Amino acid sequence: MRVDAFDFILPPERIALRPARPRDSARMLVVGPDGMADRGVGDLPSLLQPGDCLVFNDTRVIPAQLEGKRGEASIGATLHRRLGPRSWAAFVRNAKRVRAGDTLEFDNGVTAIAQGRDEDGAVIIDFPGEEPVELLLERAGRMPLPPYIAGKRPTDAQDQQDYQTMFAAEPGAVAAPTAALHFTPALMAALAERGVGHETVTLHVGAGTFLPVKADDTDEHKMHAEWGRIDTDTAARLNAVRERGGRLIAIGTTSLRLLESAADVDGRIAAFSDETRIFITPGYRFRGVDGLMTNFHLPKSTLFMLVSALMGLETMQVAYAHAIANNYRFYSYGDASLLIPS
Repeated sequence: MRVDAFDFILPPERIALRPARPRDSARMLVVGPDGMADRGVGDLPSLLQPGDCLVFNDTRVIPAQLEGKRGEASIGATLHRRLGPRSWAAFVRNAKRVRAGDTLEFDNGVTAIAQGRDEDGAVIIDFPGEEPVELLLERAGRMPLPPYIAGKRPTDAQDQQDYQTMFAAEPGAVAAPTAALHFTPALMAALAERGVGHETVTLHVGAGTFLPVKADDTDEHKMHAEWGRIDTDTAARLNAVRERGGRLIAIGTTSLRLLESAADVDGRIAAFSDETRIFITPGYRFRGVDGLMTNFHLPKSTLFMLVSALMGLETMQVAYAHAIANNYRFYSYGDASLLIPS
């Protein structure tokens, strides 16, 4: 399909720079077989059925944004994919100045050695020494806010809490699974009382999720890789939900992409521990999910293509036009949508 088909005009003031407080007070546009309805995240228990199961991504965002120098030249590095215990692929500002063997000096005495380029053009960097890389990043890094927020205000201490979900347990993401940012212990208790269960899977979200689609046609776009895991016991419990007549509702596109990567042609979910490059566009037949809760996405992005595949492009064009006209807040810190296909 032509990438232009997924374009729309978004007024800059629709981009949320801070989340709703409390988290579960955000608005939520419900799109389903009966049309659209303006609701709130707090209404979620009444919108689901006993026996349904929400699937969350338990990845934890690491402070992957680094500032420093290569010689006298200032550089910035955003780690986006782990390649080994001490090796990362990073998107580097002023990357043309960086050669293999160069020492990159970051804040607070943290250094790395450039090792060349990854297949997507990112710079491969190694952190020497024996101190765990996670501790080095805690010392020198900062929370990697999405560019559409970071370009409008600096990252601050509040983002350390705001840009982390209540499920965050497995360090490795450089972007938050933002749909889950809306959840609170109180909301989870209300869902449990309704008879709605939940499970967690892990997909370490990479900075590639923010890369623009530069191709003119979706067939020409190369999707970034992200590492995910679903263990055997979790896969069995997810399959049991459907066997009992319940629905699997992915909380966020990251959970959805992992479930679809692990599902077979009959919709059964298998254990999974690997990278996935799954790219979902209209025409894709969904197997592993029955619905999706997600935030509002960028024009011409792979994520808007995904929701258009789930609900239909025309339906999502109408839904997004409604959201813009009715002052919904967009992107990572914005409002939510609940999408239930026919």
